[in-house]
Amino acid sequence: QVQLLESGGGLVQPGGSLRLSCAASGGTFSSYAMGWFRQAPGKEREFVARISWSGGTTYYADSVKGRFTISRDNAKNTVYLQMNSAKPEETADYYCAAAKRLFGVTRLPDYWGQGTRVTVSS
Repeated sequence: QVQLLESGGGLVQPGGSLRLSCAASGGTFSSYAMGWFRQAPGKEREFVARISWSGGTTYYADSVKGRFTISRDNAKNTVYLQMNSAKPEETADYYCAAAKRLFGVTRLPDYWGQGTRVTVSS
């Protein structure tokens, strides 16, 4: 069973950038599709981005396409989320996620991290 630990959250100004990291342990990292979800205060958790086992395929929510980039380093057992042009409405807890299959909007992952808080504010 894989364990996930996010880092990199914090305060970012509107229009600014932030990079989140998620370190995985306890499993063969390259056998997991990895992704990010977020949950804003008072709202349901929503899909943000997903990356395939090798990193060759990525998939994004329409709301972040062109601004966020998901990547992974299988040698470091780490997945990243580069957030650019951040918006105040993207203030949320960001969760790393993993599964040995693809997941996304309608199909949830099997494993979750504890979350890291991102606040977009001036």
